[in-house]
Amino acid sequence: MHFRALSFGIALALGPVVALAQETNVAFGAIKADPTLPVEVTADSLDVNQEDGSAEFKGNVLVGQGEMRLSAQRVLVIYNEANSGIDRMEATGDVVLVNGPDAAQAQRADYTIESGVIVMTGDVLLTQGENALSSSKMTVNLITGTAQMVGRVKTILKTDGN
Repeated sequence: MHFRALSFGIALALGPVVALAQETNVAFGAIKADPTLPVEVTADSLDVNQEDGSAEFKGNVLVGQGEMRLSAQRVLVIYNEANSGIDRMEATGDVVLVNGPDAAQAQRADYTIESGVIVMTGDVLLTQGENALSSSKMTVNLITGTAQMVGRVKTILKTDGN
């Protein structure tokens, strides 16, 4: 037992430490987003489905809303029942979310416009300056500027200025 404690103490003193957890809350984005701002979407192609009230953007999709940027290979836009505005967006394929200095990557992102909540899933990687965290799921609240990471959260903590 003494040997384990000594080994752990040496590891702490000598370099980066890997920290694992099941859930972590973090700040996300230097600027709180406003989900009432217009959403601008650009892509290589667009398919509109009049029956279910959706629009599918494909190829190099870029979504912008205020300071928030989201890019993906495919974004499905689902309109509200009255077709008067966007209800939600589903992004898949090389998804990247940027808000201020923070960026996150994942396989998928589901954005509910009214609540300002984006749920990212599949190999989530959040970078904040030199720091990085990974998990299987991250829920971002653009209005409060916070995020919650769950599912085998991992980060490397630097010690002694290394």
